[in-house]
Amino acid sequence: MSSTIEQRLAELGIELPAAAKSVANYVPVVESGNLILTSGQLPLAEGKLVATGLVGRDLDVATGVSAARQCALNVLAQTKGVLGSLDRVARIVKITVFVASASDFTEQHLVANGASDLLVAAFGERGRHARSAVGVAALPMNAPVEIETVIEITQEQ
Repeated sequence: MSSTIEQRLAELGIELPAAAKSVANYVPVVESGNLILTSGQLPLAEGKLVATGLVGRDLDVATGVSAARQCALNVLAQTKGVLGSLDRVARIVKITVFVASASDFTEQHLVANGASDLLVAAFGERGRHARSAVGVAALPMNAPVEIETVIEITQEQ
């Protein structure tokens, strides 16, 4: 049975990627009580970064937005992997968006919209969340964006 969230994603022309495996000594997602906490998700598609470099130096805002969107898709893939269905998501509580950016770049909030817009499109009001958008000097593998999330879930039915 397909979930209504996955149906909504399909209507939007969005296909979830396979959940990426961790590349170091951590787990990609943890379920604790009624929360899912994802480790930082990079903008990987088919095992490769969709872009590399610093936003505001090597990449423009639009490329950063696209990378943030891919990170959000990877968050959803990890969440589905642990829950079995995205319909168990009660609410996206908080996302933290790390943007590898030039020292004078100040539009991290615009880059973060790539993830926020996708989550709201997928979940409606349940996708509206608290958010931090933080500029950093570098991210693993020279990724331009990394996103971690806190997600409230319903109990298994």
